[in-house]
Amino acid sequence: MEASRVSGSFRDPSGFVFSHSGTVYRQVNTCYREDYDLLMGSGLYQSLADDGLLVRHEETSEVQSQYPDQAYRVLRPDQLPFISYPYEWCFSAFKDAALLTLEIQKRALKHGMTLKDCSAYNIQFVAGRPVFIDTLSFEKYVEGLPWTPYRQFCQHFLAPIALMSGTDIRLRRLLRPFIDGIPLDMAAKLLPYKTRFSFPLLLHIHLHAKTQRQYADTAVSKKSFERKISRTSLLGLLDSLESGVRSRTWRAAGTEWADYYSDDSYTQAGLEHKKLLVEQYLDEAKPKDLWDLGGNTGLHSRIASSRGVSTVSFDVDPACVEMNYLQMRKDKDENILPLVLDLTNPSPALGWNNDERMSLAQRGPVDAVMALALIHHLAISNNVPLGMLAEFFAGLGRWLIIEFVPKGDHKVQKLLATREDIFPDYTSEGFERAFSGLFTIRRKETIRESTRELYLMELK
Repeated sequence: MEASRVSGSFRDPSGFVFSHSGTVYRQVNTCYREDYDLLMGSGLYQSLADDGLLVRHEETSEVQSQYPDQAYRVLRPDQLPFISYPYEWCFSAFKDAALLTLEIQKRALKHGMTLKDCSAYNIQFVAGRPVFIDTLSFEKYVEGLPWTPYRQFCQHFLAPIALMSGTDIRLRRLLRPFIDGIPLDMAAKLLPYKTRFSFPLLLHIHLHAKTQRQYADTAVSKKSFERKISRTSLLGLLDSLESGVRSRTWRAAGTEWADYYSDDSYTQAGLEHKKLLVEQYLDEAKPKDLWDLGGNTGLHSRIASSRGVSTVSFDVDPACVEMNYLQMRKDKDENILPLVLDLTNPSPALGWNNDERMSLAQRGPVDAVMALALIHHLAISNNVPLGMLAEFFAGLGRWLIIEFVPKGDHKVQKLLATREDIFPDYTSEGFERAFSGLFTIRRKETIRESTRELYLMELK
C-alpha cells in the first residue's frame, strides 16, 4: 500500500501526518530541522513523554512518505485508539485539555522552547487522560517576542469553557461551525454581565474582544503590534489564563438521563440480569474495541472497559457524559472515553473540502457496538425506520449488542402519550425482521422482571 497523507494535516509547513498499511506516521520537514533537534536535544521531549503529556514516537526509516525530498525525519508515534474532537468533549474534559496545554507551555519555557499554536485539536484522550499529539508545535523561545497562540488559546479553550460554565453547557456545539475556535466578540456578547467581574474573563475575553474590534479595520505595523513581553510577563499571562480556566465550574445534575438508572426503568433484579447478559455477550464476541451508543453514565461501558476493551461511551446528555468522565478519572480507567454525541445529528465531516475533521462513521468500524435502551428513542421519538437503523448499525461494527424495548414498556408508552402511534412495525417481530437481513441473531434473552429483550447479533 502506498503512503497517503491524512486529509486534515496540511496547515503546518513543518510537517504532516500520513498513513501506510494502517499505521500512522508523521513527517518532519527539513524546514523544521532546527526546532526538532532542539525539542529532542533539550530534554523537553523526554520530560513530556515520560510524564505522559506528549505522545511518544520513534524515528523510523521503514516507510517513505509521498514527499521524501522534503523529509528530515519520519516518526512513528504511539497509535491512538480513537480520534475525538473538542465539540464532543464534556466540560471537565475541556478543562483538563486546557490545563494540559498551559502546563506544556510552562515546561517548554524551562527548556528554551515555546508552543507556536494552541489548537484544541492538538489534544487527544488516551488511557483516561489528555495527551498532546502535535510533536511539531514547538519552536525556539525568543525572549521578548509575544506569545503567538494567545488568541488561539482563548478561542479554542477559555471561551468555550466560560460559555459552558456561565451561559449554557450546549454552547460547546459552537465549535462545530467555528472550527478555528469561538470568536471572542461572540463569546463576550453571549457571556452574562457578571463575568466582567472575573479578572481573567474580563482581560482575556471581554477586553481582548474589544481590542480585536478596535484594530480590525486599522493598518497596524508588525513592529508596533508585536509589543515586547518578558519571560516573567509571559509566565504571568499563563498563570492568569490558568486561573481563568480553573475558576470555571459546572455541576452535572438534574437532567432526565443523568438519573436514568435510579428511576423505575428496571427492578434491581432486572438491572443485575441485564449486566450479566452484557458480560456474557461480550465474552462471546471478544471485541478489541467497542462503541457504546447511548451509554448514559457508563454503567455498561465499564463492563467492557473492565475486560480491557477500548471503549468509547457516547451519550447525548452532557450531564451523563460529565458524570461518566469524572468517574473514569476517579477510577483511573484507561480503557474508556466518554463523549457527547447526538446520534440523530452525529459529528459530520468538517473543515476544508469537508475533509479536515472526520465524521463519526469515518472513525469506524469497530469490533462491537452496544445500543442499550436506545432503539425506541430513535425509532419512535425521531421516526427513524427500523430498516434504516439496521443499516446504520451494520456500518459501524461486526458485533451488535442491542436492547429492544416493546410498546408495552412504560417508557415507550410515555413517548407515545402525546402523539399518534404510527409505528405498526415496531414489534419484536418487526425488529427482528428488519435486523435479520443484515445480522445473524446469536442470542436473545428477556431481561428479568421486564418485557425488554437483549440481543447479540453478528454482521452477516
